[in-house]
Amino acid sequence: MAIDPNAVRQEVPVDPQTGRPYINTVAAVAIAPSGVGAELSEYVAQSIAVIRDSGLPNETNAMFTNIEGDLDDVLRVVRDATMKLAEQGYRTGVSLKLDIRPGFEGQISRKAALVDEIIAAREA
Repeated sequence: MAIDPNAVRQEVPVDPQTGRPYINTVAAVAIAPSGVGAELSEYVAQSIAVIRDSGLPNETNAMFTNIEGDLDDVLRVVRDATMKLAEQGYRTGVSLKLDIRPGFEGQISRKAALVDEIIAAREA
């Protein structure tokens, strides 16, 4: 079945290796400790390294790191990245937003590309 980007509901694909539904998810996550001073980059970098080492598609911007993959995998990576700081004894805050869109893949880059296409079409 073809994916209709305008449909409210999509058919949920099944992972052929596991037999489980593949629930594509794009996450925006920010993980940071509390009470360590004004500059958090050294600590944030530890969490981002865990995300990058996960093998899931990801990108980091000024405020969040975006991750894409199956919901279970994304949540596992967020947990592991959080634990990188929490297991050191730091009070750790996590901001997390999930866009769960079964049937889709490559949304981490496709969303921005679609916005660019819409703006370009308006300017033409």
